[in-house]
Amino acid sequence: MVVKNTQAVTRAAAPRLPPLPKLRVRRPDQANANPCIGMMSSVLGCWASSGYTTQGCAALEQQLRACMDAPRPKQQKKSTINYHLSRLYPQIIGPHKRK
Repeated sequence: MVVKNTQAVTRAAAPRLPPLPKLRVRRPDQANANPCIGMMSSVLGCWASSGYTTQGCAALEQQLRACMDAPRPKQQKKSTINYHLSRLYPQIIGPHKRK
């Protein structure tokens, strides 16, 4: 009689995430503080590399002035991502026991 040593093959359990009370995106409507920040950094970089001469950086300075003088864009519509996350959360977590 031959006895084989059989071990139960177990799969590693998937890691469980802690229960989340709700899904939420923090500050979904946060926009850039100023659209001219990139242009300002280009001007400052040009000044730093050329020693504050206006000859080489005149084009960048004019673009910065045009950006600063342009009217600010209207406020965008408020994001609805958190509304949809709260609406779909029960389908994501699946059936669960209520307290």
